[in-house]
Amino acid sequence: MTKIHDLPFHKLDLSTTIGVELQYFEMDDSSDSKMEAMGAHRDDHYLFFLVEKGHASIQVEFKERQCQARTLFYVIPSQVHHRINHKEATGWILQVDPSLIPLSYIDIFDHLSFSKEPHLLNTVQFKEWKGILKLMDTKIQEDQDDPLYIPIVHAMLQLFLAMTAKCFNTKPDMSLKLSRPIEISQQFKRLVTENFRTIKKPSSYANKLNVSESYLNEVVKKVTGFPVSFWINQEVILEAKRQLYYSQLDIKGISILLGYDDQSYFSRFFKKITGTSAVAFRAKYRK
Repeated sequence: MTKIHDLPFHKLDLSTTIGVELQYFEMDDSSDSKMEAMGAHRDDHYLFFLVEKGHASIQVEFKERQCQARTLFYVIPSQVHHRINHKEATGWILQVDPSLIPLSYIDIFDHLSFSKEPHLLNTVQFKEWKGILKLMDTKIQEDQDDPLYIPIVHAMLQLFLAMTAKCFNTKPDMSLKLSRPIEISQQFKRLVTENFRTIKKPSSYANKLNVSESYLNEVVKKVTGFPVSFWINQEVILEAKRQLYYSQLDIKGISILLGYDDQSYFSRFFKKITGTSAVAFRAKYRK
């Protein structure tokens, strides 16, 4: 059976030991070719992009996002993305280990991340973000043996994350303070990401979290706006679309990969959730 990580999976700890990596990109055809050569892949970390000048584009989960000058955008762990085109742009790419991001910020970044669009900063905001990244870059390049090296870099990262979370917060009534509901919701979503191929029942996730199914559903719906079943189905369908779009597996192979021995049942499930058949989806996006 094909493993779920048949698409390339990039790990941040292979390139940095402090959980943070910052790169500046310029109008350079060669750098764009390198990114193009990477093809469709996933990361185990968050990617944040700040475009300074020109225009850049990135395809995330079948949709190409267009980033003009002064735009801020991000990709969450495990989202399939590719063809980062920045040959006509300059800007920054910040890679961050999830363990360094407070759960309250993760809730904002991950909430409906599949529909998030780039955020256009005003002139004043842009100067602030650019200033933070330039200073962070300076600190990252300094003496790593200094006992305060990591605390300083991480402190600057927290400032960037807090300001960015504020930009993308679509739930203004939600407190940024870590709460038990937010913590449970994030634990649930991590469990779904790790287990959706083998665990489909809401009650099973509730058991893993040592809470009742009704309480888990209440908490997840309050925090995210959607019930437990939505997120389970969302993860299954998203992975199905990834495989239909990027892999050469047939429908039977994909259904088995996702934990469905009955291809017919999987096909009906896919059509019920998406409104189209798996065959039609593949045909449409592979034109």
